[in-house]
Amino acid sequence: MENMLNQAKQMCPFIKSSSAASLRQMSSGRKNGRSLLTSAGYSCPVMRKALIKQSRAYVVPTKPVYARMPTLEQVHLDAGVLDTSKGSEACPHAQKAMSASRPKANVPSGPVFPYESFYHDILEKKKADKSYRIFNNVNRLAKEFPLAHPKDSTKRINVWCSNDYLGMGKHKDVTKAMHNSIDTYGAGAGGTRNIAGHNQSAERLEASLAHLHHKEAALVFSSCFVANDACLSTLGQKLPNCVIFSDESNHASMIQGIRNSRAEKIIFKHNNLVDLERKLASVDPARPKIIAFESVYSMHGDVGPISQICDLAEKYGAITFLDEVHAVGMYGKHGGGVAEETVGLMERVDIITGTLAKAYGCVGGYIAASAKCVDTIRSLAAGFIFTTSLPPHLMTGALTAVEHLKYSQYERAAQRLAVSRTKAALTSIGIPILANNTHILPVMVGSAEKAKLASDELMQKHNIYVQSINYPTVPVGTERLRITPGPAHSPIMIEQLKNAIDSIWTEHNLPRIDAWAARGVDVGLGIKIDDAQSERGYVTNGAEQSAPLIDASHQPRQIAASA
Repeated sequence: MENMLNQAKQMCPFIKSSSAASLRQMSSGRKNGRSLLTSAGYSCPVMRKALIKQSRAYVVPTKPVYARMPTLEQVHLDAGVLDTSKGSEACPHAQKAMSASRPKANVPSGPVFPYESFYHDILEKKKADKSYRIFNNVNRLAKEFPLAHPKDSTKRINVWCSNDYLGMGKHKDVTKAMHNSIDTYGAGAGGTRNIAGHNQSAERLEASLAHLHHKEAALVFSSCFVANDACLSTLGQKLPNCVIFSDESNHASMIQGIRNSRAEKIIFKHNNLVDLERKLASVDPARPKIIAFESVYSMHGDVGPISQICDLAEKYGAITFLDEVHAVGMYGKHGGGVAEETVGLMERVDIITGTLAKAYGCVGGYIAASAKCVDTIRSLAAGFIFTTSLPPHLMTGALTAVEHLKYSQYERAAQRLAVSRTKAALTSIGIPILANNTHILPVMVGSAEKAKLASDELMQKHNIYVQSINYPTVPVGTERLRITPGPAHSPIMIEQLKNAIDSIWTEHNLPRIDAWAARGVDVGLGIKIDDAQSERGYVTNGAEQSAPLIDASHQPRQIAASA
C-alpha cells in the first residue's frame, strides 16, 4: 500500500493536492473495515483496479514471493488512459477529485480594470502637455565624428548634444582594445560577478578607477544610475536610523536610491550651504548622515561647492556621496573630476561615483571609496549582486579610455576651446545660455512646445541634432536645448549652428538674453574666452583655426602653447 501511495503522490491529482494531515486522517479513519483513504481509492475506477490487483497478489498462495504490485502507470494504461503525465488533462476522473479537494472560489462579479485604457490616457496626457518623448533615429558614425546619419543612411546630421563628450567612443585605441577582447573572450559576460562574470578585465578596470580617485577600492556596475541607486539604497537601509541630505537638483538615480532606502530624507536648496548647515544642525549628532550631491549638474551646467560641503560633513559627522558623472574624464589633471582640481579634495570625499558612458565613451558606472565601504556594497547591494556583469570587451574599452585620459590633455583642451567658441558665438547674437563655467550649454526656451519645435526645425531644416529638455527633467517654464560642443566641432560647424539657431529664434520670436535677464535668470557667457583658455592650462597661438583640434579619426592636431 505504501508503494502504491508513493506512486499516487506523483501521478494522482487528488492525492497530490491533498495535505499530509488530510492523508494521515484518512488513513487512520475506518469505514467498512477499510481506511477512509482506501475506500476513496475504491471509488476511483482506475485505483479500484489497482487495489484489487494488489489484494490478489497477497492472497494467491502459489506465488507469494514473486507477486509484484502493478505500477500506477500500468493501471492507467489498462484503464485506457494512455498519457498519465498530464494529470487532470489525461485522467477522466481526476477533475472531480480535484474539484472535491479544494474549496470553491468566491469570484467577485463586475467589470475588470481597463488596463489598455489606462495606458492610453497616460500617453494622451503626456502628448497634450508636450512632454511626450519621441526618440530621434541618430546613428553616430565612427569615422565621421561628430556626424551621424538619420534613418536614411545617405544623409548626414551634425550631433551637438552627445554625452560622448570627448569622442572616446570612436578613439582608435579604445575600439582596437575592444575588438581584441571580443576575439579573445567573446561577446558576453557569462553571468553575474558572483557566478561567472568576474574576470581580469573587471579587476584591472576597478584598480584603475580606484587609482584615479585616490581611493582604496572601486566597484563597477552596469550603469551609474544603477550604481547610485544601489549604493544609496543599501547604505540608507543598513546604517541604523540613517538620514540622507539631498540637493534639490540631484539626478533621478540618486533620488530613486534615497527613496528605495526608506531612510529619512531631507532636501536642501540647490548649492545652498546655509540651508544645508541649518538642516544638518537640526539632526542628532549620533545619527548616521549622508550628504548626496553632484559636482557638475547636467541640466544647469553649474558646479557643486565640494570643499565647503566636505567641511560641513566633517563638522556634523556626515559622510559625503559625490556624483562626478558629468565631470570624470573632463576635469582634473588626470580626468578625476572637479574634486581633483583642488589638491587633497578627493581624499576628503567619502564616496565618489562616476560613469564610463560619457567622457570615456563606453558604458557602465562605478563607485570609489574605502575598501570596507566598497566591500559592503559588493556584499549587500542587490543592484550589483543580481545583475549580469559588463562583458570583458566593454570593460577593456573603458579601461583603455580611462588610462588614455589620465595622461592625454589634447581631448580636454580641444573640447574646452570648442565650448568657449560656441558660447561666444551664441551669446553674441543674444541666445540665452545659463551662465556657468562648464562644458554644458543650456539654451533657454521656456516652453515645452517651442523647445520641441526648435529641436525639430534644427534637424529638418539645418541637419543639426540638438535634443530638447522638458519636464520632468527640468521644471515647467525652464524648458531648454542642451548643447555639448565636442573636440571635433570646427569653427565652421559652430558658425552653422549659430546661424541656424538665430534664424529659428527670429522666426518664432523666442526670448533672448535681455528677456531672460529681466526675469532674473543668469544668462550669458559665464567666463570670457581668454579666461577659459588659460584657466585650464592651455593657450592657443591666437590664430583662428578653420578646423577642429581633433579630426574625425581622433588624431590631435598640434597647437602652439605656452606655459
